[in-house]
Amino acid sequence: MDFRSFMSIDKEKFLNGEVILINKDYKWTSFDVVKKIRNTIGIKKVGHAGTLDPLATGLLIVCTGRKTKEIQKFQNLPKEYIGRFYLGATRPSHDKETEINERFSLEDVSNEKIYNIANTFKGKIRQKPPSYSAIRVGGKRLYEFARQGEKVLTDPREVEVFDFEISEISLPLISFRLKCSKGFYVRSLARDLGQVLGCGAYLDSLERTAIGDYHIENALTVKEYIKSILNEDI
Repeated sequence: MDFRSFMSIDKEKFLNGEVILINKDYKWTSFDVVKKIRNTIGIKKVGHAGTLDPLATGLLIVCTGRKTKEIQKFQNLPKEYIGRFYLGATRPSHDKETEINERFSLEDVSNEKIYNIANTFKGKIRQKPPSYSAIRVGGKRLYEFARQGEKVLTDPREVEVFDFEISEISLPLISFRLKCSKGFYVRSLARDLGQVLGCGAYLDSLERTAIGDYHIENALTVKEYIKSILNEDI
């Protein structure tokens, strides 16, 4: 980005407050998105309304200026996802961040069993956060303890599953659609589903498709968004 492009940005608009719908790229952290937008528009007050894991893609709401005061409102909205679980193996992070540490047979896992057990995860449930998460314990994030091989006990939290549908079964992969409350960990759902099925499971892929009435169809990638406000390639 050259100096002329930077000077063409209407900083006052961003200071007054913008709500930006971003389609987060694979392997970007939510903070990577915030940092890129912050550096591009040249103001410090930029934040996101709900973390997406680096290996997840999809909708991330970013607020600037005065709109950052509304972040909590966006965080409280229900979230919708599509994704895949891999059955027959486990990973410490419950996704592809870590290597497979155990494998299991799928001999006793039937389609009927998968559908029946999936139904038990609807409604209000108690869910234990994954050890590889950004929750702080004593000023340190859980994933920092986990990466150092330390185990930290956390209490289960009440969350709500409004809808959970198994859309396709092609073992070892099962595809799903999910609508859930704030504070819900899809990786924990993979872990718990695998435990009840008795075959282990981890999250193979995940895309957030909606946050309340905000939908992925109306979002831009970071590159597309920056190009739109600079009117140039980056």
